[in-house]
Amino acid sequence: MKAVLAVLADLAILIVILICLITDLRERKIYNKVVFPAAAAGIILNTAHQGLPGLRTSITGLLAGVLIFIVPFALGGLGAGDVKLLGAVGALKGPLFALYTALATALIGGVIAILVLLWQSRLLSTLKRLGVALGVLGRGEGVRGHCCSLIARPTVLSYLMV
Repeated sequence: MKAVLAVLADLAILIVILICLITDLRERKIYNKVVFPAAAAGIILNTAHQGLPGLRTSITGLLAGVLIFIVPFALGGLGAGDVKLLGAVGALKGPLFALYTALATALIGGVIAILVLLWQSRLLSTLKRLGVALGVLGRGEGVRGHCCSLIARPTVLSYLMV
């Protein structure tokens, strides 16, 4: 029975990721009606599988998933659906899996961003702006007026992608 519960958690995460991938690509949305039941299922399955330690793992995973993506969300780099989805992943598979998922997502996203910049012939100009931004942030001072344009924008990320 315990092996069945572990397989159900794996199957649930696969289904949730596929549904969220499709809706995110088609509609640019990750629906609460998908991620909230997935998080609840993770809590229920892990508790049924491991008892109190499983409950602790799910709750810790949920919190870890949300906390890992909260800063990129606050900076405008991710949507709220991404944050909730990683929370659901954490609830299903635990905090370490949520961390590995976030790292894999960041690496894959970085590669995709570089490919898009190459495709749009904007890689060199973006790297130049990155150098200016890092110089401004590193020294805490303006670089020939760039500080004002950096502060005028809502986030450093938007400055880099202009």
